[in-house]
Amino acid sequence: MGEFVVDLVIPAYNEAANVGALFDALEDIVGEERAVRRVILVDNRSTDGTGELAAARGATVVREERAGYGAACLAGIAAAVSGEVGPPMAIAFLDADLSDDPAELPRLIEPVLAGEADLALGQRGRLAERGALEPHQRFGNALACFLMWAATGRRYRDLGPMRVVTVAALERLEMADMTWGWTVEMQHKAATRGLMVVEIDVPYRNRHAGESKISGSVVGSYRAGVKIISTIGRLWWGERGDRRGALRASG
Repeated sequence: MGEFVVDLVIPAYNEAANVGALFDALEDIVGEERAVRRVILVDNRSTDGTGELAAARGATVVREERAGYGAACLAGIAAAVSGEVGPPMAIAFLDADLSDDPAELPRLIEPVLAGEADLALGQRGRLAERGALEPHQRFGNALACFLMWAATGRRYRDLGPMRVVTVAALERLEMADMTWGWTVEMQHKAATRGLMVVEIDVPYRNRHAGESKISGSVVGSYRAGVKIISTIGRLWWGERGDRRGALRASG
């Protein structure tokens, strides 16, 4: 990949059962002259040794004591851009459960590397294996994407966790959400702030081991869905207020 450096951020909470298989799957794409320079695993208060296992496999491990998916992603970004090895040009995000195939990351990196996208999103719906996306997950994704289309005019097909975004775009996005509104905040702001976005169909599998902390139950999915929908409403209302303020200032 030449001078275009990509770091991979993996938020993780009690994923010890998946760490070995995850890093086995990453071996072919991480390292000098490969798609990804290094792996930054953010240990989000794990109690099962997730961080220690990842460090033993060569990952840069960051401990984040604030609970929340967004908090872990923000900690990973901070570690990527402030490290002694120098900041990357782009950051990839991947969950630790192996539902997304790490081998697909170079396909998302390619349009960003070529300057064709500021943000590349892995779209799961078309290639998901049976049971990987439950009906309530598909409904929640569809509803959130519809609401974002209504609020921003941009149509998305998914809110999948696997994505690649340039550091310059992250500076424009000013990400702030600490919980499960993270993905929708990124996509909503990408639409309203003029980022070039591509969605790429990727396989999606049942998680390698253990149960999802969110989609593993209807209650967890409901809570995440409420957070996502409220995030869309908050962003829409805030930007509406910003536009009104700008009109008053210009008038």
